[in-house]
Amino acid sequence: MTKFYWNLDQTGKRCMLSGNEAAARGALESGVQVITSYPGSPSVQILECLAAVGEEHGLYAEWSINEKVALEIAAAGSFSGLRALSVMKADGLNVAMDFLTTLHLSGIGAGLVIVVSDDPGAHSSIKEEDSRYLVPPAHVPLLEPSSPEDTKDILIWAFELSEKAGLPVIVRLTTRICHARATVTLGRIRAGKHSPRFPVETGFITAGRFHPDAHKKLDLAREQFASSPFNRYTGPEKPELIIFASGVSYVYGLEAMERLDVGERVGILKVGTVWPLPEELILRNLKRSERVLFFEEIEPFLEDQTKILAAQNWDEVGPITFLGKRSSDVPWVIKPRGMGEMDPDITTQALANALNVTFKPGEGQLREKTNCLPELDLPLRFPTLCSGCPHRASYWAIKTALELDGRDGVALGDIGCYALGVLPTGYGTIRTVHSMGSGLGLASGLGKLRGMGLQQPVIAVIGDSTFYHAGIPPLINAKNTNSQCLCIILDNDTTAMTGHQPHPGSGMTAMGETTPPVPLAELINGLGVPLTVGDPYQVKETIETILDLLQKGAPQVLLLQRECALKAGREKPAGRVYVDQERCLGDACGCSRFCGRVFSCPANIWDEEAGKAMIDDVLCVGCGVCASLCPQGAIVVESEREKNDPGF
Repeated sequence: MTKFYWNLDQTGKRCMLSGNEAAARGALESGVQVITSYPGSPSVQILECLAAVGEEHGLYAEWSINEKVALEIAAAGSFSGLRALSVMKADGLNVAMDFLTTLHLSGIGAGLVIVVSDDPGAHSSIKEEDSRYLVPPAHVPLLEPSSPEDTKDILIWAFELSEKAGLPVIVRLTTRICHARATVTLGRIRAGKHSPRFPVETGFITAGRFHPDAHKKLDLAREQFASSPFNRYTGPEKPELIIFASGVSYVYGLEAMERLDVGERVGILKVGTVWPLPEELILRNLKRSERVLFFEEIEPFLEDQTKILAAQNWDEVGPITFLGKRSSDVPWVIKPRGMGEMDPDITTQALANALNVTFKPGEGQLREKTNCLPELDLPLRFPTLCSGCPHRASYWAIKTALELDGRDGVALGDIGCYALGVLPTGYGTIRTVHSMGSGLGLASGLGKLRGMGLQQPVIAVIGDSTFYHAGIPPLINAKNTNSQCLCIILDNDTTAMTGHQPHPGSGMTAMGETTPPVPLAELINGLGVPLTVGDPYQVKETIETILDLLQKGAPQVLLLQRECALKAGREKPAGRVYVDQERCLGDACGCSRFCGRVFSCPANIWDEEAGKAMIDDVLCVGCGVCASLCPQGAIVVESEREKNDPGF
């Protein structure tokens, strides 16, 4: 978000904001003073927006080492009387759950809001996960906005609800809310100028005997839900069919009604207060029609909760036909996208089927038109590592070393840019991808199976930011158990996947302040684990190092350090790399078109017509890794002297 919007403390001003920017604006208007997060798409921009104006508005914002710590920092602010916001994606909520499940027992101080962003369709995540299912065991209320403006308003209400109920409140966003843009009406920025004080006369203690009190707090939240402005019904008093919708699916439902022109036949209930279910509201609207259609992302959470409530109140609501994902009236699996994500065509088709109305989706019309066009022979394109990415060189070295070792060794990974190691861009090197730090945990386990006959060497691949987040405990475990595994840390000096946010090794905070870094080498040496440091661009040396370390009988760490190519490219000019066409043997080369296909760098191109390799000068960052690997020596790195010599 531009600072122009933040400086506008003008009630009624209309601005175009994304859902993430609207969430940040809502928090600012609420008087938030403490904001914490760990970088995670699709909600990474929320903290960035607030950190950018932190000094101006007296806020404290930080990128925490992981989501559990982020929530603990936010809770400390709440305990001290400051409104606090913690932002994470669904995967991060899993990390924070251990602490979150204690807060309903201890209670809080000032308002504490947790923004959790789900990613239906797994656009920027390893999986789809519906975080609503984690809310009941955490005993905290959950709200779900349906648009950017709704997001801003619901953040403000969430802080008020949190303080009235004495509980943290989760606001659930999804990808299409986070990244959508819409006009938002700005409200007055509330000055959060409270001085923090931890109330020493009381305490925030977790104990099982407080469990009944937590349910009383939830009942209080449910009472607030009964009059919530984020629940609304639109349509005839007694519709032929009623839609129950939450989140962005509510907007899709409205569009479906408009496209089919069925406003006189169909009503729609927006459920913004998803849990605990606003029972009175739901029962009142169940009586409107004998047919209910559910639109929601990702799983049928609202659908299931409504069915349970209806079954408990059968005498009051009578027989009802429920249409949703459970009955397959709303498609659950949409190939090739996976499952869970909704769109206007899905909702319109489901509504048309329920009303026996003909509907031809735009996707079908588009397919008919494209079928009339001449076929183009386009290559299949996978996601790829950036040109010059040091991870590509690292994977080449790992793959080669494991093959030279000859014992069918395996490399295990987890989440980050380097998760692309499962694809051709990473030569299909890694064999597991689960949660952050799990590759090293799995390697620690496999490394203890030598005594049971496992002969395969094991490598864990982990990024620098991920290592700080979740890699230290499994490395300590490997050392403590003397597990025979090799941990390779791909240190590119940033949290690259989510937009180059700083981490503890960067020497920079979220608010741009310099801070003493926590160097990985010193950290690992402090753990007493043998450490080797290398440069992934030095591919041959890295291969030899990996081969040597695979022979060791104790846990080892190889720290491969090279700055992210995108980050480095902004700071210093790249040297020029070109193909010496006289040396390039073309189709006769024993590398089997290494340049354009095997090495998989976007800057390496195979010219089919000429039968020669080429370098894309626009994409190439001048790393020179391909030159060191070309068997014919046909790829040449122009020296800086030659590059800057006008006579060259």
